[in-house]
Amino acid sequence: QVQLVESGGGLVQPGGSLRLSCAASGFTLRDYITSWHRQAPGKERELVATVYANGQNTNYADSVKGRFAISRDNAMNTVYLQMNSLQSEDTAVYYCNARRRHFQLYDYWGQGTQVTVSV
Repeated sequence: QVQLVESGGGLVQPGGSLRLSCAASGFTLRDYITSWHRQAPGKERELVATVYANGQNTNYADSVKGRFAISRDNAMNTVYLQMNSLQSEDTAVYYCNARRRHFQLYDYWGQGTQVTVSV
């Protein structure tokens, strides 16, 4: 069964850190472009960070550059999002996505994990 399961969300104070995990099953993440997205209440979902199939190339939204880091552990078939210097504006539900075009489009989403930054 193909599945993406996020974990690691929670409540953190401004300036704090969290590490989100996205564990894949039923397929191999290293064959996919994997990304983290977030959606705050009343806002559209936005792309936060991407790691490409080679595991080396990454991209970040301007709002998180220098604070967030995406990485992938092939042995664990898991992608991580290390979030530092968290701000209230980072409060959102964070979703993991894995996408690949190989004869057809494969596009998988996790169920999301809530991150709340508040005093």
